[in-house]
Amino acid sequence: MKEITVTSHFSVYNTTEELPADIQNLMELAVSTRKNAYAPYSKFRVGTALLLDNGKIVLGSNQENAAYPSGLCAERVAIFQAGAIYPEAKILKMAITAASDSNKTTEPIPPCGACRQSIAEYEIRQELPIEIYFMGETGEVYKSNSLKNLLPLLFNKNVL
Repeated sequence: MKEITVTSHFSVYNTTEELPADIQNLMELAVSTRKNAYAPYSKFRVGTALLLDNGKIVLGSNQENAAYPSGLCAERVAIFQAGAIYPEAKILKMAITAASDSNKTTEPIPPCGACRQSIAEYEIRQELPIEIYFMGETGEVYKSNSLKNLLPLLFNKNVL
């Protein structure tokens, strides 16, 4: 038997004001889009903004459904929309923010497992890492230079 060690590295910004100007703008768009979430069941609202290599910004918010699990997370709404509208474009950067209607979220909220796998598909297909910035409602913002940092042991088409 042998053991392996997998490590992840994140940059941490204390506030959104510390972010580069383009990321501040992306996060502000994610925050405003978060307010459009349809979350009557979880009361947990998520907003996402993507910056594409063609300069376009694509937005997404979580959309729930009484016939659970028919809803969709904000990250997948945004990346699937980008893939449908701009199929040749590459995703450069992603900003994610989450807030609860029940309590203040001050911890950075990363993408869920299903979203990580979906983001991985795009990152692998485009052969270019996606910078991912995520936060709660307020507080620190974490930056990951690639989805592989969040999901280091990727399941992808190469294993099929």
